[in-house]
Amino acid sequence: MEPDGTPPDAPTNPAARPVVAGGGAQVSAPEAPQVAAPVPAPVPPPPPAEPPLIAPPAWPPGNEPLPPELSPRGTPKPPRKKRRFGWGKRITALLVVLLLTAFGIFWSWDAGLHRTDALKSYPGRIGNTAGTNWLIVGSDSRADLTEAQKKALATGDAAGSRTDTIMIVHTGSKKTTLLSLPRDTYVPIPGHGRNKLNAAFAFGGASLLVQTVEGVTGLHIDHYAEIGFGGFASMVDAVGGVTLCLSAPLSDGNAGINLPAGCQKLNGAQALGYVRSRKFATGDLERVQHQRQFLSALLSKVASPGTLINPFKSIPLGYDAVDAVTVDKGSHIWDVISLGLALRDAGGGKGYTLTVPISGFENVSGVGSVVLWNRTQALELFAALKNDQPIPAALVPKS
Repeated sequence: MEPDGTPPDAPTNPAARPVVAGGGAQVSAPEAPQVAAPVPAPVPPPPPAEPPLIAPPAWPPGNEPLPPELSPRGTPKPPRKKRRFGWGKRITALLVVLLLTAFGIFWSWDAGLHRTDALKSYPGRIGNTAGTNWLIVGSDSRADLTEAQKKALATGDAAGSRTDTIMIVHTGSKKTTLLSLPRDTYVPIPGHGRNKLNAAFAFGGASLLVQTVEGVTGLHIDHYAEIGFGGFASMVDAVGGVTLCLSAPLSDGNAGINLPAGCQKLNGAQALGYVRSRKFATGDLERVQHQRQFLSALLSKVASPGTLINPFKSIPLGYDAVDAVTVDKGSHIWDVISLGLALRDAGGGKGYTLTVPISGFENVSGVGSVVLWNRTQALELFAALKNDQPIPAALVPKS
């Protein structure tokens, strides 16, 4: 109790409550020491922000741009670097396109070639001889011509298939040789006795003609090429005609031509009539000269820069050529191109153009007028070709 009689307040601190000791005396317990709360260390102020290298633009009040996180466009992306397509890459891309295009054209030309089994094996066939030998044949077949084409080309309606042109092209280490074999040459034909050379084609087609030529010349034929009336005319028209200079007028109703003397451009029909005409004193012998003359002029026109670098001429010409030519099964478009270059060289003064040496003519019963070779000179000529040697000077025609 307090002196005034009121009860003392209850102690708030249990540790400070009085403790009753023995004898009833109250002893106060010692108070617990007070622990001071730790004082936090002062936080240093943040370093001052460095001023921007470039001062931000001063925006009018109220028009400041939104921060990136609030902008509807989001955080702006860094600008892309423009890729430069330099001239080196452009030229490379152009070359690749041109190569692929050329490959595609060559592939389509090769696939478009007509092929025949002309080089069949037979017992006793001559083995390979030096150089490369092509047998070139001009067929007079009308099978693929329409009535309108027969009339325009003055081919007539003769049935079957014969050869108006027979040539051997020899290439090797020496000059190219373009050798004409007159179609009326009297030769032995395997299985058919003796007859005109072009009869072999009529009797057994390309393979029998090849066998006959190999037998009488001793040359191994490596490639075969045949062109018909329509194909020949279309090739001439594809290059825009061919210019020839005639020393005398030439009129032949059977060939459908009436050409004046002098230089003139021949179209396909006129060119075909020119190489077919036999209206000469020596008949077939002069015709083969005209055939070689025109073939050289045609190939010179084909190989001219005005034709080769003009895709509107060269590409259609290529398709006309492959459609017109029939080759053996082993020949390809690159072989045909090689043949064309060889013919161009032969006709352009870089080779020989000649006819098998002739000894005369003879009328044979049941066969008609035939051409006879000079056997000695012919064998000498064929031996030179067989061994890829120069043509003997005595056999080279005087220019």
